[in-house]
Amino acid sequence: MSILVSLFLKLSAFSLVAFGGVNAILPVLFDLAVNQEHWIDVQTFSDYFAIAQAAPGPNFMTVTLIGWHIYGVFGALLATFAIAWPSSILIYFLQRFIMGMKNPLSKKTIQYSAAALAIGLVLSSAWEISLHINQSLPAYLLTIGTIAITFFTRWHPLYLIVIGGALGALGFI
Repeated sequence: MSILVSLFLKLSAFSLVAFGGVNAILPVLFDLAVNQEHWIDVQTFSDYFAIAQAAPGPNFMTVTLIGWHIYGVFGALLATFAIAWPSSILIYFLQRFIMGMKNPLSKKTIQYSAAALAIGLVLSSAWEISLHINQSLPAYLLTIGTIAITFFTRWHPLYLIVIGGALGALGFI
């Protein structure tokens, strides 16, 4: 039972700093689940992250899958609730505060600042996770190539997913 309490408390705390979604805290979640608590291994974390990104729906499915791995359906429900409730309450009151502001310039400043913070956290998280998950030179080259293609072209991300999946299925990664 103590593992569930630990899961709930730690994910609830992460929720308050998950500005930009769960992807913004992936390195911390990775460190907690793989290195500190040993709930899952690196490959399982990678698999759960890939499933969460491929599946439709909210991006906190990685947390749900970790909870499921730890304690089945109840663990999945608990982990999902833990990652959602603190930030939901915080955003509710923050949005009420912003909507009550009279100065439109102040509203825009807060919105742009929040967007910049979220983007920075997600990019930082992506970099940190790629350092943990990539295990070979081809994997690093695929990551760098994907970043370059995303930045310099207008390719749909599904093409990149198919290319990565094909390279993995053929044994290159």
